[in-house]
Amino acid sequence: MEDSGFIKLVRMKNEWLRSGSRRIGLVEKYCFLSEREDSFVFSDIRFDEGLEVGDKRCQLFTLGDAADLPGLCGSRINFDRYSTDRTKFSVGFASALGQLLSCNHIYSQYIFIEDAQKTIRKLESKRLRLQSLSAYSRGNMIARDAANDFLNEVVSEQRLPVKAHFNVLAWSTDKEELKDIKNKVSSALAQMDAAAKLETVGAPQIYWAGIPGNEGDFPMNDTFDTFTEQAVCFLNMETGYRSSLSPCGIRLGDRLTGKPVHVDISDEPVRMGICTNRNKFILGPSGSGKSFFTNHMVRSYYEQGTHIVLVDVGHSYKGLCDMVGGYYFTYDEKNPIRFNPFYISEGDSLDTEKKESIKTLLLALWKKDDETFNRSEYVALSNALQLYYETLDADSDIFPCFDSFYEFLKEEFVLILSDDKVKEKDFDVNNFLYVLRPYYKGGEFDYLLNATENLDLLKERLIVFELDNIKDHPILFPVVTIIIMEVFISKMRKLKGVRKMILIEEAWKAIAREGMAEYIKYLFKTVRKFFGEAVVVTQEVEDIISSPIVKQAIINNSDCKILLDQSKYQNKFDQIQELLGLTEKEKALVLSVNKANDPNKKYKEVFISLGGMLSKVYRTEVSLEEYLAYTTEESEKVKMNAYAEKFGGDIKKGIAAMAQDMREGKQLNEKEK
Repeated sequence: MEDSGFIKLVRMKNEWLRSGSRRIGLVEKYCFLSEREDSFVFSDIRFDEGLEVGDKRCQLFTLGDAADLPGLCGSRINFDRYSTDRTKFSVGFASALGQLLSCNHIYSQYIFIEDAQKTIRKLESKRLRLQSLSAYSRGNMIARDAANDFLNEVVSEQRLPVKAHFNVLAWSTDKEELKDIKNKVSSALAQMDAAAKLETVGAPQIYWAGIPGNEGDFPMNDTFDTFTEQAVCFLNMETGYRSSLSPCGIRLGDRLTGKPVHVDISDEPVRMGICTNRNKFILGPSGSGKSFFTNHMVRSYYEQGTHIVLVDVGHSYKGLCDMVGGYYFTYDEKNPIRFNPFYISEGDSLDTEKKESIKTLLLALWKKDDETFNRSEYVALSNALQLYYETLDADSDIFPCFDSFYEFLKEEFVLILSDDKVKEKDFDVNNFLYVLRPYYKGGEFDYLLNATENLDLLKERLIVFELDNIKDHPILFPVVTIIIMEVFISKMRKLKGVRKMILIEEAWKAIAREGMAEYIKYLFKTVRKFFGEAVVVTQEVEDIISSPIVKQAIINNSDCKILLDQSKYQNKFDQIQELLGLTEKEKALVLSVNKANDPNKKYKEVFISLGGMLSKVYRTEVSLEEYLAYTTEESEKVKMNAYAEKFGGDIKKGIAAMAQDMREGKQLNEKEK
């Protein structure tokens, strides 16, 4: 079992078995059927009317007779609830008696390895006995042939004969539920093509032998002879998801039970060598729960101190941004989008990177994509910026913004150029001033680069750029994308030891189209060196296939791949599988998402693959308050905003009040029913 690499066996230590002053050990847990380590309620154990432990009424079902076992067994079976026409979802052969059995129970598995030669001698004498009796009964003849076949296989296949026994101890505090439990266990065994035996007389002995460390007292007449290969098929190998001990991560739900688990998809995989970077690629069609998962992930990272820059085109993060008090940049006619790339916040300085980003911005405003700039123009802009900031240092009354920079060029820098006899062909300052005139006060875009608020973006932990209204604007969009990249790269380089995240929603398509593809490539390749992670979210499969940026730069540099419900693409999933480098097991996991969700709970499932080595499906199940903060349904957003208005625009109080009203309304409906 250990040679498989998936299982590690550890011999139980005495301190695990014994109870301590403030902790109950395995022996006590088993005897009192208690899951909690801090439970100190002692119970009586009775066998008068079946097995009873305190108020728990127990039933013991055994697989201890070869006649009750299935004709065939294997290491796996198909789990139909998660299987599709194209994929078979594999689970362990005995999974029906493990986590899939939805009642309180213990599944005990015994394999006794005795002296093989001694076992063979016993079987040989039994065969001879049956041989002599075979003339009197056809049953003896069949038993003789079976013993003969068993012994032949031991010799020819070099099998190890063992004795095995398996049992399920199930219990409930309600006597009426015992019939339901019996049906559940019988059904689970029927899935394995086995028959259940309800133990009554032998139950105390088997229960006693099940105490951890007391297996030697097991009644051997309740075992059957088999080989190790067949015996291990009945071992339960699946367990619940374990919470990560890492301080970083997100809270998700166990797929089967819904129990909350802490999952680290950033630091722990890198530390364990599963991933080489923290970048993430999220793929999920509309309505698959993509916005909910990304909102939940962003909120979790924000609460752990991460600086997040988010680029969106669908107002999916407005509620979250309002809730945590982040900066929300968007464009509308009454309140257009505003920035101030010339402002240097307190504690910051005019370094080479800041100057380069401003020069890149000025050149983008001045020249078209197909126009080139010469060396002398670049040098002139460098000199202009240097002299402008020297003027600002000398005169503190001048506010740094595009207006004051434009006035400096027009009034002072023009004179400097004439004194230095700079020719028009080297730097045409009049052309520069004319082209940039719309961004100066009184111009069409005078608001864009002259912001007087939301200036300290370096220290702001959540910044959302909503580009929906300007994604097709030929002037505004290129400027805004340059500023976004400058903001994040500034955070990336200046915030030492602080986690940074840039999340680009569907806006990546527009950004790539505007010649910003190199920025995205640069980010995905270098962000890991600065304790950062880049995340790209996309809806359509065609986007992946058609975009060389996504195909090469993003996918190849994203070790964490997150997929939501792909059922609509299951007939062409082979393309996605090949592009993302998913294994057949991962394909089966992805296509099983949302196949058998609990109808009584409202949640969506999400598939997470870490480095192609560790893949799991989790629930994204949020509270009603979180749902109201993240929802993208227009009617719910309008209603929530109305609630917030009642509390003077306080979104938190609005959400709390709306959630309370919704819960009370639901309770009222249930009473009416």
